[in-house]
Amino acid sequence: MMEAVLDPFAYSFFVKGVIVATLAGGLCGLIGVYITLRGMSYIGHGLSHAIFGGFAASSIISLNYYLGAGVWGLASALAINRVTRSRRIGADAAIGVITTASFALGVALLTFFGNKGPSFDAALFGSIIGVSAADVWALLAITGFTGAVVFLHYRALLFATFDPDVADVSGVRVARTDALLMLILSLSILATLTVIGVTLVAATLVIPAVVARMLTQRFARMLWLSSAIGAACGFVGMNLSYHLDVPSGTTIVLTGALVFGVVLLITGGRRLQRTGRLDDHRGVAPAATA
Repeated sequence: MMEAVLDPFAYSFFVKGVIVATLAGGLCGLIGVYITLRGMSYIGHGLSHAIFGGFAASSIISLNYYLGAGVWGLASALAINRVTRSRRIGADAAIGVITTASFALGVALLTFFGNKGPSFDAALFGSIIGVSAADVWALLAITGFTGAVVFLHYRALLFATFDPDVADVSGVRVARTDALLMLILSLSILATLTVIGVTLVAATLVIPAVVARMLTQRFARMLWLSSAIGAACGFVGMNLSYHLDVPSGTTIVLTGALVFGVVLLITGGRRLQRTGRLDDHRGVAPAATA
């Protein structure tokens, strides 16, 4: 039994896949806390689809996948963030138009011109064999950058998450803080694309954060707990992907969904309250230059 479990670790492609899946799960779990508490789950879903347009365009013109899709994703993220603050039209409707149009454009480009980069299916649903050494290093760099951003801008991100209007008049540059969050979100989605896939990455952002929210009412604890849950789901899901011969993104999300179901059954969702009940944001005094 143990031999069967350890056997895939003899293959370098699997080891790289496990490393990336674990890091990706932890990274998405960390960022997912901010996304979920801001009520921006739909943005995470939409942005993953928007980035697919950049993936397709980069593939066609033989541009570096991270560069092309990264620029496209950041531009989409900033546009989405601006739309969510506009009251002229419904934010959900506007986000839906931007992201689905970008996704449809990506599909059309790949259909007409063919794919010269990572496979179409791998981009949609994730794939173990699609992970390269460059993916590992890129995700390590993005994880380090994200950790630094959260650490250095902890108070600004916290205050802007719970009360952006008060944060703005208190000296927090909310627009810049939001743009920084969108940057690390788009980079994270881009880095996890090969393992989790476009269609499923939103679930890896939401599920760990929601599970952590049911387990704690302290914001700081929610951050590390969500990261740990995401990393564990990534590790277990990647192993299941190999043994079941199912796309990695699928098994990672199903593992997370199972954890969610178990925690919901145990807690009854009793602690899934409004974000205003979280303890850590009370009395926060953000720095004026944050």
